[in-house]
Amino acid sequence: MMDKSKIEKYGDELYDALINRKAVAPLTDREADITIEDAYQIQQRMIQRRLDAGETIIGKKIGVTSKVVMDMLKVSQPDFGMMTSGMVFNEGESIDTSTMIAPRAEAEVAFVLKSDLMGPGVTAADVLRATDFVVPCFEIVDSRIQDWKIKIQDTVADNASCGVLVLGGRRKSPADIDLALAGMVLEKNGEIISTSTGAAVQGSPVNAVAWLANTLGNLGIGLKAGEVILSGSQSPLVPVKAGDSLVCTVGGLGGTSVRFI
Repeated sequence: MMDKSKIEKYGDELYDALINRKAVAPLTDREADITIEDAYQIQQRMIQRRLDAGETIIGKKIGVTSKVVMDMLKVSQPDFGMMTSGMVFNEGESIDTSTMIAPRAEAEVAFVLKSDLMGPGVTAADVLRATDFVVPCFEIVDSRIQDWKIKIQDTVADNASCGVLVLGGRRKSPADIDLALAGMVLEKNGEIISTSTGAAVQGSPVNAVAWLANTLGNLGIGLKAGEVILSGSQSPLVPVKAGDSLVCTVGGLGGTSVRFI
């Protein structure tokens, strides 16, 4: 177990990297025996700094859900991060790329909860009952680790590479749409970049949310009514720069768009 002073040091370093937009060397290069548990402790320190600065937690995100990303990081499990009030953009608002280090966009489905979910023992049916509505969503991930040279411990410590998010499209009850089969099309500057279905995310985005509720439940953390839960990317990570625009359309949910300046 990493000692508390080191956990605080790395959490503060990642927070400073976020504020100053200056990437840091991978933690896994500097701490050979860093564990995933250590990394979550570092993440909590980084998030606490954001809360101390006046932000609030508005939801949770699942990362590393698709086979492509798991293979890239050589891991067999997803990870999670905390979404804060400072990360939310409205549809139509432009995102200034100079506020980020190396942004990449991913398209996914967001769940907004109407009741709490506390694991362990949460099933897909429980997730459907607890969900107020689902909407298409862009998460613009960013890495405070140099050149995206990340192992699972690096991205976990860095709050699952959270950047900002944009929610859009039509609000729909997940009971009215088969999210496993719903097709998603991602376009960048008018060109189709990827097509997928929700089955790319652990068989269904609903399963991913159940996994998150159960994993967090083991740590004594619940998913709360009103929170936004990002269920994991259904698209590849798409690098973005000023001038780019993206549109993500989900069958039955409509689309959402984002522009970068």
